[in-house]
Amino acid sequence: MLEIKNLSFNYGRRKKEVLSHFSLSLRQGGIYGLLGKNGTGKSTLLALISGLLTPCQGEIIYKGKDVRRRLPDTLCDLFLVPEEFELPSLTLARYIKLNSCFYPRFSTEDMRRYLDLFELDADLNLGTLSMGQKKKVFMSFALAANTSLLLMDEPTNGLDIPGKSQFRKLIASGMSDEKCVVISTHQVRDIDRMLDHVVIIDGSRVLLDQSVADICRTFVFRESSSRELVGQALYALPSVEGNSLILPNAGGEETEINLELLFGAVLAEPDKIAAMFHA
Repeated sequence: MLEIKNLSFNYGRRKKEVLSHFSLSLRQGGIYGLLGKNGTGKSTLLALISGLLTPCQGEIIYKGKDVRRRLPDTLCDLFLVPEEFELPSLTLARYIKLNSCFYPRFSTEDMRRYLDLFELDADLNLGTLSMGQKKKVFMSFALAANTSLLLMDEPTNGLDIPGKSQFRKLIASGMSDEKCVVISTHQVRDIDRMLDHVVIIDGSRVLLDQSVADICRTFVFRESSSRELVGQALYALPSVEGNSLILPNAGGEETEINLELLFGAVLAEPDKIAAMFHA
């Protein structure tokens, strides 16, 4: 669906490159978690993919077309939910009427369904909403647009605990084999059970690009106080139960991914973790 080739970008000639000779491919039918430390270019990458920024070098090809051309049939098939945004002081009905025309597959029925998931009424004035409520409305609109590619930057920021649960249901209910969702976040515990694929970047290279299924086939994620297991671990973090461990999965054991632990391991030992997938 999306090919990023040799991409470089900075915010001025005298400033350091945010992305440098960066390449990545995304396929349809999956929910991608995009992770990286602060300043590694995650938000910039999403802005480049959506056509809001123009790369200094390289290209981004979406369904065979260069995103920098900003063709109408490209822009109407992707949607970016940024971390920070403003909504006009309009009724929701008026907002939908003004903006839904840019998305040929927008569904009013889907919009109502997503608002119900967030326990919001359709009869709203956007100017009176809290930031958390605005985010829920905007994400509902984004899903209802039914674009093939949905980009979300820190979507759970500003949501309360019920809202985060509702967000996970929202994404699950809006997915199909034709869609691709990319979620950039530091709140890894909010999304670790909903991802199909994990991408960890550092601005110049992709440190990890693997499906959750392959990650769980390669590693065992375990809580243990055993010194023997700590000695065998590829990576360990202190926890309430002793230590959170990543171990080689030699016996085909099934465990759930610990995204926070995986992220720490990849940053600490990127070459060691990458080599496990080629062993």
